[in-house]
Amino acid sequence: MPHARTAIVTGAARGIGAAVARRLAADGFAVGVLDLEEASCTGTVEAIRDEGGQAVGVAVDVADAGSVQTAVGRVSDELGAPVVLVNNAGITRDNLLFKMTLDDWDSVIGVHLRGHFLMSQAAQKHMIDAGWGRIVNLSSVSALGNRGQANYAAAKAGVQGFTKTLAIELGKFGVTVNAIAPGFIETDMTAATAARVGVGFEEFKAAAAQTIPVGRVGTPDDVAQVVSFFVDERSSFVSGQVLYLAGGPRA
Repeated sequence: MPHARTAIVTGAARGIGAAVARRLAADGFAVGVLDLEEASCTGTVEAIRDEGGQAVGVAVDVADAGSVQTAVGRVSDELGAPVVLVNNAGITRDNLLFKMTLDDWDSVIGVHLRGHFLMSQAAQKHMIDAGWGRIVNLSSVSALGNRGQANYAAAKAGVQGFTKTLAIELGKFGVTVNAIAPGFIETDMTAATAARVGVGFEEFKAAAAQTIPVGRVGTPDDVAQVVSFFVDERSSFVSGQVLYLAGGPRA
């Protein structure tokens, strides 16, 4: 394990990203809390500092190469060279195929695939220099197909192929790359889905829980626990894997 203990989490202002950032801070990492607007990162940064950790909020558009280089450079300058990257930033623009606009398609592919590519490319240099690194990408059970999400499903399936390829390329440098494919996680995004279909969130969660073998929906902390494992030495022989975090098997 290198002396540099800096992690970057994208989409860390709220939800899964915020929980991951706080968990990595508890694990001893200084955390670059990245999101589209720096001001939105304040809550996560303050929570980490209140718990005795070290963090900095940084604005980034993960689909913009210049923005990514600037953000990663700032984290490196202020906290130290990042050796852990969690690619969590994501958006949805759901619609059936015949209603989906080109912008709906391009924006989702851009944030997920272009964003994962640009962030990983920028961060891997620091990992290779350190001879140790961890990249964790957020996929989704939607990678298996989900009505109204042709863009999101394609992006999340692409993340899995991207993960496996980086694992092959970066393994010899001491870098592991894995992906997490969550099922139903209780976040603002799933609350927005409930609102869009005209169902109360509690009712929406209860209906989802009935389809999940363990009988409950997931939480951001469930995802954070798996990230914590993937970035730890305990998982040093685990790379190129996709873990479906869905409370049961997905066929």
